[in-house]
Amino acid sequence: MLEALIDIDRWLLLSVNGSSSLYYDGVVKVLTTATTWIPLYIALFYLVMKNNNSVGRIAFIVLCAGLCYLFAGAVDDGFVKPLVARWRPTHDPVIGWQVDVVNGYRGGNYGFFSAHACNTFSIAIFFSLLVRSRLLTVAMVTWSLVNCWTRLYLGVHFPGDILCGLLWGGIVGTSVYFFYSYIHRRYFTNIQYISSHFTATGYQDSDIDVVVAVLVFTLTYALLRGCMMLYV
Repeated sequence: MLEALIDIDRWLLLSVNGSSSLYYDGVVKVLTTATTWIPLYIALFYLVMKNNNSVGRIAFIVLCAGLCYLFAGAVDDGFVKPLVARWRPTHDPVIGWQVDVVNGYRGGNYGFFSAHACNTFSIAIFFSLLVRSRLLTVAMVTWSLVNCWTRLYLGVHFPGDILCGLLWGGIVGTSVYFFYSYIHRRYFTNIQYISSHFTATGYQDSDIDVVVAVLVFTLTYALLRGCMMLYV
């Protein structure tokens, strides 16, 4: 049964991995680079800073976002990957030679589960629960799924790696939010907002629009950068 699932995972990966387009190669290379998303992280910090009225509250939210990365990516890279020791597709002895790689990038030896998937999804879930905005939730989940797609395109993760990463990221993001909610109720003043300009947790819609705009501009930058890389 397990071997059948592994074979299906290999087949699915080869079905979606890579393309013959140098343009898409360039776009994916930009999207999968961590520094590409620094403006989004700054925009999220702006959202938190603008909508919380104390340094302590701001610092606590930043701490919780850090915990998402710690319990998602650090657990994955530090414990799960070396213990499970599942080859990345690019190193898989069965299909490694069939995987379409970009600029020779093959990643480390082991790929279960995807740190990109669990890191981004934990942050997406945490901020979705924190802010309670449908627009922000769609934007953040889209951001996470775009990162997941790049890992499949590059052939450095199987679909199963991505799904398990999303599952773990969802558990971490939700758990960290429950921790935040518990501490927030005990030590911070809870204000209920009833307004068409604020979410239920007090985040202003116009500030959420800033985060979404930064995400859209970053995606646009990646598309344009892909064109520029054709001539480099």
